[in-house]
Amino acid sequence: MRESVQAEVLMSFLVSEELSFRIPVELGYETKDPFAVRMTFHLPGDAPVTWTFGRELLLDGVNAPTGDGDVHIAPTQPDELGDVHIRLQVGSDRALFRVSAAPVVAFLDRTDKLVPLGQERTLGDFECSLEEALGRILAEENAG
Repeated sequence: MRESVQAEVLMSFLVSEELSFRIPVELGYETKDPFAVRMTFHLPGDAPVTWTFGRELLLDGVNAPTGDGDVHIAPTQPDELGDVHIRLQVGSDRALFRVSAAPVVAFLDRTDKLVPLGQERTLGDFECSLEEALGRILAEENAG
């Protein structure tokens, strides 16, 4: 069984209203973390930066504004499948990206074929991995 889905898309990094440039972004999905997608941004002159967030957040954001917190995703044109804005925020620092919805939807379709949306909990490895991760977190909190 295949355990991951990968894709590369070009996104526009919107620095300001006057300045933007295209960058390659790797999209990734793995069955060992079935609720999450990863985006690895390759900015010129910097080390790659990876953001991980909910697959459902990305799916919802293609069609309607969504996101509370550090990740906000919204279509640029309501009522049509065109481009999508992805805003990432750390503290007061923000980065805004624009991507065509078509390759994002194609990527999400491939993830759905691997693990159908709503079936993430049926993966045996996920429950085990979740227990291990929670155990590590609790051990770190108790040690600190």
